[in-house]
Amino acid sequence: MKNRIIASLFLSLFVVTACSKLDLNPLSSGSSTSWYSNETEITMALNDCYREVFWFKDNDFNTDDQIQRALQSEVTGNTITGQSGTVTNLWLNSYKSISRTNTILASLPRAVGSISAAKLDQYAGEAHFIRACRYSDLITHFGDVIYTTRVLPLDSAFLVGRTSKTVILKGIYDDFDFAAGKLPTTYPAAAMQRATKGAALAMKARIALYMGDFATARDAAKACIDLGVYKLASDWSTYFLASTKNSIESIFLMPRSVALNSIFDSYFVQQTLTRNAGGYGNQNPSWDLFCSYLCKDGLTIDKSPLYDPRNPFKNRDPRLTKTIVEFGVPHLGFIYQPHPDSIKVLNLNSGKLVTNNDTRTNTQYASYTGLTFKKGVDASWITLKIDPDNVIIRYADVLLIYAEAKIELNSIDQTVFDAMNMVRARAYGVDKSAISSYPVISETDQSKLRRILRSERRMEFAAENLRYMDLIRWRIAEIVLNKASYGMLDPVDLRAKIISKGLWFFHGIPAFDNQDIPDFSAWYTAGMIKLLTPKTFDKNRQYLWPLPTTELLGNKNLTQNPGY
Repeated sequence: MKNRIIASLFLSLFVVTACSKLDLNPLSSGSSTSWYSNETEITMALNDCYREVFWFKDNDFNTDDQIQRALQSEVTGNTITGQSGTVTNLWLNSYKSISRTNTILASLPRAVGSISAAKLDQYAGEAHFIRACRYSDLITHFGDVIYTTRVLPLDSAFLVGRTSKTVILKGIYDDFDFAAGKLPTTYPAAAMQRATKGAALAMKARIALYMGDFATARDAAKACIDLGVYKLASDWSTYFLASTKNSIESIFLMPRSVALNSIFDSYFVQQTLTRNAGGYGNQNPSWDLFCSYLCKDGLTIDKSPLYDPRNPFKNRDPRLTKTIVEFGVPHLGFIYQPHPDSIKVLNLNSGKLVTNNDTRTNTQYASYTGLTFKKGVDASWITLKIDPDNVIIRYADVLLIYAEAKIELNSIDQTVFDAMNMVRARAYGVDKSAISSYPVISETDQSKLRRILRSERRMEFAAENLRYMDLIRWRIAEIVLNKASYGMLDPVDLRAKIISKGLWFFHGIPAFDNQDIPDFSAWYTAGMIKLLTPKTFDKNRQYLWPLPTTELLGNKNLTQNPGY
């Protein structure tokens, strides 16, 4: 039995399977002893590494930005184990990809003479880039992991122990530097999107930031910016739509195609769609996220005179109403209105009033917070088959990585303000030079500017699955993820305690802590809101994930992370 387990694990980790299905192009791979000998074979092998399954993204459900009714995730419920599917899939898929890139790199010399030197450089650059990305995912989630840059023989594959993440980080940097030196800056417009010099620099900047190496993050981000290839898209809201393809803001992405059956997760789509539009209305913005959007004077809602709790969408950063649907406005063919007295709602297609399934008066499982996502959502979602680009990193992230790294180095200068103001001004639909049209960032105090930067990241990247790693690397997950999620009272109580007093949607202003995180506990104590989900984050163990149990069983030289 032990031998069968080891053989199975070896195959899952280190063998290039012949039955892999490529989202955009079919792949069949032969033996590594005869394959990788010409351009077609190597391209096909590399294409397999661009499959979406290998490009892990954290889930905002593991943060304070998103809720799914009253459900806990394995992270927010502190139930994650070495047997969790998310843990196992990240580990196995990462090592499958690493094994394939190692095999490609080991095989490239056999193609010398049959492929041009320029093409061989590109292929090597792509393989180094992909390997660096996979090790980046591993060390940010597991810490010290197995590290190899060569194809391991069977007799040693299950004897390798963990390598320090510091050592691995050096290898990641080397891979990204190699890739940046070999990859082209751009490809022809008609070519499949592949790794570029800018992608290597951007991803190097990201992992350096995540690991607290701010000097490297600064330099890599600056090098990416200085390429002059990327710009912020002119319209923030349309950038995220399926109709926007290969934007000048996208540094690295994987295209999707309905025609080729490469689509965005249809289950996620249906969970996000409102119930009037035929969805489940289950995946919703949290009140914590809603309150994080600044007012138009650049202040938080507890400090700004512009904030009116009776009109909480008004006078806020424009990204609020482009991320979360405002009440009483058209959305997916209906007027969106979760008010408990709005039992009928206008169907914009028929012009008739119909039963409003987006209020909990009519539908028990309508949004528990009253909120629903708008970012990236349009009428095409109703088909459940949409193909927005899978953006791994975009230019706005590089700008804010650069700014954050400089802030942490306490090297605050005009370039920091320029980077942050470019992102903020774009949200207001203006150039950063239009200083009277948006709240210009000019704070020079490091601690205050740090808070502004973190707020900016939250507003800019909501629903893009970047929040989890921000909480982890800022070491505030132990604060944020020990706060409960709250929502509206059930309709009868909501009418009695809120509506009857002329209040809606918020009845006041929540308290904020020194991290600008809202605290609704006083409202709950007063019986004005409903507890949806308690959260638990154990700071003694949860900053790292557990290694998969199957790996520990098959390798006596692996040790588990503390607390698991």
